[in-house]
Amino acid sequence: MSNAKLEVQNLTLKYGDALAVDNVSFSIAHGECLTILGANGAGKSSIGKSLAGLLPPASGNIILDGDDVTNLEPYLISQRKLSYLPEGRAIFPTLTVEENLMLGARKLSADPKAAVQSAYDLFSRLGDRRKQQARTLSGGEQQMLAVSKALISDPEVIVVDELSLGLAPLIIDDIYTALGKAREANNVTIVLIEQYIDRALSFADRALLMVHGHEVWSGPADSNADGIVRGFLSGETAA
Repeated sequence: MSNAKLEVQNLTLKYGDALAVDNVSFSIAHGECLTILGANGAGKSSIGKSLAGLLPPASGNIILDGDDVTNLEPYLISQRKLSYLPEGRAIFPTLTVEENLMLGARKLSADPKAAVQSAYDLFSRLGDRRKQQARTLSGGEQQMLAVSKALISDPEVIVVDELSLGLAPLIIDDIYTALGKAREANNVTIVLIEQYIDRALSFADRALLMVHGHEVWSGPADSNADGIVRGFLSGETAA
């Protein structure tokens, strides 16, 4: 794909001798969102870790902006404007909300205070709690903070792993709205690893389905995709 922002070529991932992902390939255009779906243990989170440089491939290549970044350290991939939001809360619990945000803003922005204010504009709750330690926030507020930290670095690609896990529907709505605004405003490319099929397909442009480390289907995230994905996951469709 000539306008690809991110390409994965024949990616195989292992933990020791255990195969996690077997020969997966995909390509994502500038500003596009690809959701990677699958049951627990399907390999989708392993792909996210590999894109961020945290899990070196056994074989295959990862291409970002036309450059091979397969063997780069995580901090070098981050410097290339790829931001990774792992499953869980990627925050410093004993720092305040504002201190968490300033850590990211100082690395990037000529005006860190304005960058932090942009996070408060996205999530007014964070502004109300800016002087609280992160550990005192609710789970939803902690995820808002984690998302804000990822966005405040002004990424061109963001890899999001299990964004909705354990959150109330209204909080999920707020977080997806913020991601959508960032995508629209800055043409951010998103890899969305998600457990909620409906939510993922309504947000993404395309979907890729993983079963036991194998890519079994990929296609547009349209009205037909829901039935196809659920069919595979329920065992009603042969892989």
